[in-house]
Order: sequence, then C-alpha cells, then structure tokens
Amino acid sequence: MAEETTAAPQIKMSVLAQYIREISFENAVAMKGMNSADVQPDVQVSVSIDGRKRTAENQYDVVTKFKITSKNKTSGEPLFVLELDYGGVFHIEGVPQDQMHPFLLIECPRMLFPFVRRIVSDVTRDGGFPPLNLDTVDFLALYRAELARRAAQPSGTA
Repeated sequence: MAEETTAAPQIKMSVLAQYIREISFENAVAMKGMNSADVQPDVQVSVSIDGRKRTAENQYDVVTKFKITSKNKTSGEPLFVLELDYGGVFHIEGVPQDQMHPFLLIECPRMLFPFVRRIVSDVTRDGGFPPLNLDTVDFLALYRAELARRAAQPSGTA
C-alpha cells in the first residue's frame, strides 16, 4: 500500500465580517397607486460578483450584487426594483494563487447567499409584497459563463 508523500494544502476560510454596502427598494405599486388585485408578477434576478485582495495578509473582500426586478406579466408595468450589494470580508489560507480567483467568486458568495436570501425576503415582505425567496444561485455556472463571455470578446476590449 503506497502512501502519498505530498498532502494537499489545508484550506482555511473564515468570514470576518458581512455588510450591506448598498440597498435600494422601489415599490412602484404604492407609488403609482396600482390595484394589487391586477398584479401577476414576473421576477427577473441578475447577479454579479466582485472580489479583491485587502491590504491585510490573507484577507479578501467579496461583494455580491443583486438586481431584482418584478414586472406585471399582463401590462409590463414595474412592480418593484430591489438592488442589494452585500459584501463579506474573508480570511483565506491554503488556496493556491492560481485558484484564488475562482475560489473568491464561487465559494465566498456561497457563504454569503443565505444572508442575501433573508434580506431579500424581509425587504420584499416589508415593502408590501409576498416575501420573495430567491432560488439558490449556481455561482460555478455564473463563473463559467463570465469566463466564456470574456473569451468570446475580441482582444483589446475590456
């Protein structure tokens, strides 16, 4: 029986802080005085992620940005718009440098997502709508889609 001579590095990650960087909720139903009985919501969710190194050793900022738009299916009128930038400060050790970018944009947002889901639910409920329980976000698929989008861009464009 052969033993491995090199063990994989032990990855250590801890969440040092979480915070709302920005939040905005616009209730078009209340502002326009629409009759809520005529409402058939169509909800669209867009997500973007940003991660960067902090000045402190092994610390990183990751911010998830959610834009949630609900429109009336029948008229196309906006019902509400919720924008939330939710961040976390992470202490990460043991991740190889070439794997840090995907780690920051996949694993860290997975840690933040349950808190984002709760905030979205609370804000939509407090805003006069049924609580919106976001479906789980596949951060790996988002990461791969962004890599594919960048690869498809002509060189020289940002």
